This record gives sequence, structure tokens and C-alpha cells, in this order.
Amino acid sequence: MALYLTRFSYKPETWAHLMKNPEDRREAARKYIESVGGKLHGFWYAFGAHDGYNLWEAPDNVSMAAVGIAITGGGALSKFETTPLLTVEETLDALHRAQKVSYRPPGVK
Repeated sequence: MALYLTRFSYKPETWAHLMKNPEDRREAARKYIESVGGKLHGFWYAFGAHDGYNLWEAPDNVSMAAVGIAITGGGALSKFETTPLLTVEETLDALHRAQKVSYRPPGVK
């Protein structure tokens, strides 16, 4: 299964709802990813460019996209960005495969 890092931010009205009714959103996130056969590895809040971060494991990109579409479709977020993560082994494999790619920079003959 693949790993994904998600960065998200709540809308101001979502924070207002959470202030009135504090809720641990980890359980909701866990249910979302488990519904597509995945696993939640971590859920953190932050301050800065994003309000929070999730580390997910999903069977494939389509499964992770389904979770992202469902979450963003709910309307509580102002940002939701997902980055597929590669293991060191996958990166090493990509580096070896890159040796076989004959890339030519633009303007160079």
C-alpha cells in the first residue's frame, strides 16, 4: 500500500463549530480511510500555512482520491492537499530507472 501526506486547513466557520463543540477528528479520519481499505498513521494539528496534517496508507491513488473528494465535498475545509510519498527503496528504484531515460533539456541538441 502507498503512503500519502495530507495538509489541510479548516474554514473559519469550521473552527467556530469546533470551539462550540470540541471534537477529536482522528476517529472520523480513521473511518474515512478504512472505508477504502486504508489506514490512518497519524493526525496532527499545526499553526502556520496549514491547520493540520495526516499520514495515510491507501491501497492506490484512486482510493486516496475518493477519500479526498469526499472530505473536500463536505465543505468544512479551505485547503486539502495530498502528496504521495515514496519509500527509500522506491526512490532508489526510480533512480536506477532514471538512468535509462534519455532526457534532453530544452534548447540543447
